[in-house]
Amino acid sequence: MARGCAHRYTAPMKIFLVVGSLALFGMCGSAMAQWQWLDKDGRRVFSDRAPPMDVPDKSILKRPNSAPKALALVPAADDSQGGAASLPAGAASRPMGSGIDKDLEAKKKQATEAEAAKRKSEEDKVLKTRIENCARAKQAKASLSSGIRIAHTNASGDREVLDDAARGDELKRIQTIIDSECR
Repeated sequence: MARGCAHRYTAPMKIFLVVGSLALFGMCGSAMAQWQWLDKDGRRVFSDRAPPMDVPDKSILKRPNSAPKALALVPAADDSQGGAASLPAGAASRPMGSGIDKDLEAKKKQATEAEAAKRKSEEDKVLKTRIENCARAKQAKASLSSGIRIAHTNASGDREVLDDAARGDELKRIQTIIDSECR
């Protein structure tokens, strides 16, 4: 008895063939996601990358499914310039896809600007504090240098008048503040 061709393959072999054919079909699908264009010599170019920027839009024959569709460029019937293609309205101003997410770039730019503004605000705050400290130190130095009696309250709450040694020490401390804050 002759066996038919249907009994030739076992169940695991059938599964292998089905999986293999699906894998081949998937590979064919990825091959379809290619670019096609005509180069400057009129030869067809196939690639998985976008054509160079010097390739005109009318020379792009096929784009991947994820890329924007090419506009059909048809020579005008009454064109007096000898075969120049006419563009649909607004097509000349449409930018080519550069692969950059504009929303992401805008968010990055906004975050960078916000960080720069925050840093500028903190720098302004520090500068304002330094100017105030400088003015207070200069005023304190002027008071100490005037020769009038200056008193301060000690830790126990008693009032003490500065003697010449304490006045000199205080002038040195104030001068270091002026040197650091009044630059």
